[in-house]
Amino acid sequence: MGLPSSSGFYVSRNLALLLAALAVALLLALLVLASLYGHCPSTRPAEPCSRGEPDAAPSPSRGSEEPEPTPRSGPVPEPGATYPSHDRRPSGPWDQLRLPPWIEPLHYDLELWPRLRPGELPEFWLHFTGRVNITVRCVAATARLLLHSLFLKHERPGVRGPLSPGAPGEVAGSVPVHDVWFAEDTQYMVVELGEALRPGALYELQLTFSGPVLQEAREGLFLNVYLDQGERRALIASHMEPTFARNVFPCFDEPALKATFNITIIHHPSFVALSNMPQLGQEERDVNGSKWTVTTFCTTPYMPTYLVALAICDYDQVNRTERGKEIRIWARKDAIANGNADFALNITGPIFSFLEDLFNISYPLPKTDIIALPAFDNRAMENWGLLVFDESLLLLQPSDHLTDKKTLISYIVSHEIGHQWFGNLVTMNWWNNIWLNEGFASYFEFGVINYFNPKLPRHEVFFSNVLHGVLSEDHALISRAVSMKVENFTETSEINELFDVFTYNKGASIARMLFSFLNEDLFISALKSYLEAFSYSNAEQDDLWRHFQMAIDDQSKILLPATIKSIMDSWTHQGGFPVITLNVSTGVMKQEPFYLGKVENQTLLTHNGTWIVPILWMKNGTVQPLVWLNKSSKVFPEMQVSDSDHDWVILNLNMTGYYRVNYDKLGWKKLNQQLERDPKAIPVIHRLQLIDDAFALSRNNYIDIETALDLTKYLAEEDEIIVWHEVLANLLTRDLYSDVKNYDIYPLLKKYLLKRLNSVWNVYASIIRENVGALQDDYLALISLERLFATACGFDLEDCFQLSRELFRKWMNHPENDLTERGDYAPIVLALLLI
Repeated sequence: MGLPSSSGFYVSRNLALLLAALAVALLLALLVLASLYGHCPSTRPAEPCSRGEPDAAPSPSRGSEEPEPTPRSGPVPEPGATYPSHDRRPSGPWDQLRLPPWIEPLHYDLELWPRLRPGELPEFWLHFTGRVNITVRCVAATARLLLHSLFLKHERPGVRGPLSPGAPGEVAGSVPVHDVWFAEDTQYMVVELGEALRPGALYELQLTFSGPVLQEAREGLFLNVYLDQGERRALIASHMEPTFARNVFPCFDEPALKATFNITIIHHPSFVALSNMPQLGQEERDVNGSKWTVTTFCTTPYMPTYLVALAICDYDQVNRTERGKEIRIWARKDAIANGNADFALNITGPIFSFLEDLFNISYPLPKTDIIALPAFDNRAMENWGLLVFDESLLLLQPSDHLTDKKTLISYIVSHEIGHQWFGNLVTMNWWNNIWLNEGFASYFEFGVINYFNPKLPRHEVFFSNVLHGVLSEDHALISRAVSMKVENFTETSEINELFDVFTYNKGASIARMLFSFLNEDLFISALKSYLEAFSYSNAEQDDLWRHFQMAIDDQSKILLPATIKSIMDSWTHQGGFPVITLNVSTGVMKQEPFYLGKVENQTLLTHNGTWIVPILWMKNGTVQPLVWLNKSSKVFPEMQVSDSDHDWVILNLNMTGYYRVNYDKLGWKKLNQQLERDPKAIPVIHRLQLIDDAFALSRNNYIDIETALDLTKYLAEEDEIIVWHEVLANLLTRDLYSDVKNYDIYPLLKKYLLKRLNSVWNVYASIIRENVGALQDDYLALISLERLFATACGFDLEDCFQLSRELFRKWMNHPENDLTERGDYAPIVLALLLI
């Protein structure tokens, strides 16, 4: 080894020869790689329900795994090339969760070919191949492209352009690709270019890829194996929301990056292929002696990648036309033959028409397909033109006659159809405001169903299905805000976590509260304006508030204490909700955050936020004018009560406000006296509210348990089963039941409740004995009976056992009837037998 030189470093002769040889080899490799780049012609996006002329068809490069059924012109790229991730790259835009604003996608020509054949049920792995041409506009000069890609193997990409917007058939140049690598943490495919793209110019990215069809997870492209007509069969479907489109094809996978899509699906001739748009054409291709069908679809409207949808199945369908547009329900052949899809089909069209009329905006697609999957973990998905459901939430079985299944199906179908406006037509700018999609779709599902079934008690149903659950989960300090700051997100997994009770239930509750302090005309007018302004585009939360403010400023009847943005931001930008406490002696009302397990003078409680709270209220059964609590405390003299036994106040009319209500001791005493004197003077929804608020406040140390228990003394006069459902849910919790059952308090609790339970028990036992079918339209009874029966028999109520014996004998007298398929008393028998 020689001595180091005065500058630089010492290199031995052998090492120098080795480095020179490596340099020559590297140069040769680069020359070989450069010679393999191919370029293909393309076309501009076509109009919806059409495509470009065949001679201008997009032509992504193709691999050589199998001869492709849709051959394209242009040289074949290097076959089977894949690119590894580079974990030691310097920091850069690939470390950020959001795509850099350099490139704007305009149009995708997407072709997918899953290798599913009838009679072949893959035990381990099924794959698909695909190719996509993406027409993009360069917004800022860049020599680097970032796209989303996950679990895909890629061949060498090509970049054509600049394209001539007015001459789609004109041969364009190409941009050299120097390197391709992957940033695994942020799920980016990074394409390093040999030259910078020009701002304002159009280019075409050409990508060929392959990937797995998943069998366990229901995301990306996935497989369902099921039984139909006595045979095991398989289908393929897709689920792209929120970030699974990148599992299926390389794309700009953010909701604001909307584009049009031409989708082509290659499938076995015995299968049906479905996608967002109507079928445009089909042709048969022979590939190595195997017949395949190439199905093309019309061009979609502008939409985000998460709404791209496809299905390949051996299903039957039922259909109808609503206002000239076809609606089809696809399901297993057995299910269609048995009429299981008829109920969903019959409600879908009228729901579309109702929402079209409500918003005065027509559904823009020419058709709607709804497919029922044997297994779909996400319940349902609103893909534009191809809605996906778990079949248990779409198909009605004969045994569902005496259950809440019809109502459940109606709610979920209404929710997904509501998304055709909230989410599909107008999409939130990014996932931090996903509540703009889910909250309003959840709110309107109740409005839709109440329109078609006005006898359904809307406030009680909303409380039972939405409000009760989210109030139990939402706590200051530990709950997130509905609308979050984008900079709070650092990982893709955090996006998936947004699909929770706060996005859906709190979002719906906030929308309902907004409706409550405006009026229907003003509320709908603002939403119409918002939907029209942002059709086929994206919106932020502030955009919604701006359109509400415009509607408010155009009238003088509704006066607010602050701007709509200030009011609503106080509910969406902080977690938790307030407890409103009213002192009926002084009229002083105050607000404080609702804490889980409040402790006096606890220094760790650092939630300093306040809310601008609408207070709808009643006094002695009469509805009073709306007031606002826009600071920590305020005096309302009109809410003071006298010494009269008939003087009482209830806040939060119909539970439309998203908060809990507490009273001073006199306030609770007055309400308890009224319940014992005449409970019907207090509406059912408020009897529910009093029980729910009182026990929640007691559990979390705001009031003592005696105050809450006092409210149950009147229950011998309570025959509303939903109120009893709430009482039993609070009194007979699993922990309480296990704690007291073996102690002296259990007989006392049992005696206390049985004495009061007889009233409601006798009502429903009589109905079941005389005509159990009368309950089929009583939604609140259907969701509450199980708890009532379980409590009655669990407390050894003799008539509960007698009724179960009567129903069992009634069934035994008709042994030819399958218990699980009976449409009358079977569900009750089953419930009783399982107690």
